[in-house]
Amino acid sequence: MEENDHQARLFIAPTKTAIITTLSNLIIQSCHRALQRSNIFTIALSGGSIPTFLQGLPDAFCNANIDPQWDKWHVLLADERCVVSSHEDSNLAAFRTYFTNRVGIPPCQIYGIDETLLGSSEDVAASYQENVVKYLLDRYKKSIGDDNGGKIDCVLLGFGPDGHTCSLFPNHKLLSEQTRLVASIDDSPKPPPSRITLTLPFLNQYCRKIIFCGAGESKRPIIQAVFTNVEEAANNAVKKHDYGGAKVALVQLSNPAPYPCGMVRPDQGCGDDDSLIWLVDQDACS
Repeated sequence: MEENDHQARLFIAPTKTAIITTLSNLIIQSCHRALQRSNIFTIALSGGSIPTFLQGLPDAFCNANIDPQWDKWHVLLADERCVVSSHEDSNLAAFRTYFTNRVGIPPCQIYGIDETLLGSSEDVAASYQENVVKYLLDRYKKSIGDDNGGKIDCVLLGFGPDGHTCSLFPNHKLLSEQTRLVASIDDSPKPPPSRITLTLPFLNQYCRKIIFCGAGESKRPIIQAVFTNVEEAANNAVKKHDYGGAKVALVQLSNPAPYPCGMVRPDQGCGDDDSLIWLVDQDACS
C-alpha cells in the first residue's frame, strides 16, 4: 500500500462518556483474537485520558459474558515519565488507579520502567527496549511458532491539541528515529522533561492494532488536519449499535502527515482488519 493510500477507521462516539463503551468493545475484540492466535494478549498503554477510558473495561467483559483471562495479559507502557511509580506524574500510577488494581493481571506482567536507572533517561529507555519490548516480541514469536509473528496485539494512544502522541512531539528529532524501538527524551515541551517513549519504527512495524482516543473541541483541528475527508466521512458514517452507538467511517490520512499522531501508520498487511482506528467524540469531529 502506498503511503498516500493509508486509511483508518474513524469511530465517532456521541459523547466522551460513550467512548468508554466503544473502546471496551474494540479491546474485547482484539483480546479475543489474540488469545485464539497465541494464548497471550499484549497491550501497550499511553497516558493522558487513556487510564480513565479503561475504567469500564472489566464491566464490559462481564456484560459481554466473556472471560478476559487476565492472567494471560501483558501490559507495557507506550510512554512513561522518568519518575518513580508512586509519583503523581507516573503513567503507571494512573493505570494502577483506574485499571490494573481492579483486575487480575499478575503484577509481573505489568511492565514499568527500571527505577534504579532513573539517573539516566537513556539507560531507562535502553533497558525498556531490551528487557520489556524485545522480550515480549520474542515471546510472541515463540508462542505461535512464526518468525513473522512478533507484534504487540493492541496499542492505545492519546493525542494532544498540539498533535503529539506518546512522547513524540512536533518538530522533535525523535520523529526521525529509524532504528530504536524505545527512545529517551530530556527536553519534553510538557513537564516533566525526561521521559521514554515508543518510537515510530516500533508503532508502524510491530503493532497489530493501534487505537487513538480523544475527546473535546480542542482535538477538532487535529482531526481535520490528520485526515483529508473527515467532514464527508462523518456525514456518511454508519451507526454501529454493537459499539455503543458510535458512527463508523473510513477516512484517508493526509500526506505529508501534519502532526506526529498522523505519522503513526501501522503495517496494514499484518493480518487483522482495521490496524489503525481513531475513536473520538462528536465534539472532536463536528
